[in-house]
Amino acid sequence: MRFSAVLTTLLFLLATPAADAAIFGTAEFRAGSLAALPQWRRVLAQIEKERPVYARCARDRESCPNRAMYAWQSLLRGLAGAPIERQIRRVNRFVNQWRYRTDQRNYGRSDYWASPSEFLARSGDCEDYAIMKYVSLRALGVPADKLRLVVLQDTLRQIPHAVLAVYLDKDIYILDNQTDAILTDRRISHYRPYYSVNENARWAHVAAGTPLLSLKLPQVQPAK
Repeated sequence: MRFSAVLTTLLFLLATPAADAAIFGTAEFRAGSLAALPQWRRVLAQIEKERPVYARCARDRESCPNRAMYAWQSLLRGLAGAPIERQIRRVNRFVNQWRYRTDQRNYGRSDYWASPSEFLARSGDCEDYAIMKYVSLRALGVPADKLRLVVLQDTLRQIPHAVLAVYLDKDIYILDNQTDAILTDRRISHYRPYYSVNENARWAHVAAGTPLLSLKLPQVQPAK
């Protein structure tokens, strides 16, 4: 898929730098507006429309649109009240079962962010896995400020990518469709984040120590 959202220099000039060290050792700058990310805003609106479907499926198997939705709701029901470490492991493994499919194949478009109902019916690409995990953990009670979808560059494969970051205590755990193993960001050296987002804010990421006005921001086109 291709991400149409582009971070501009103005974001950096207006955003507030974070006080703590950010993901993958970067410096980060926060902006409260999600206006620069129309795909994310669209999928958040779609998730809200789908919530009654999730609720009906959770109550009654016959109301589920497909077996995948029922399996998802069964997973969430079984994880309710479990330690968060178990929740993130099980959610990551469950979502990673779906086979990777490009936006072009699914929707005839180069750029499309899928909702959970769409993902469960068709699977998706890297950001769709991350969105599915985000919604799952929110349904389990994990606060939005502990979760971020992260768009980054995989410097080993030389392609853009997307993952879910989960902030627990002083650690940041990475849920990745490339592996069922869950590592902290400190143990992953080949990911360079461009931006991260949750339902409340977005953050731009740059290498620590980068002079602010010297930044040249790339077009970001995550692939896998």
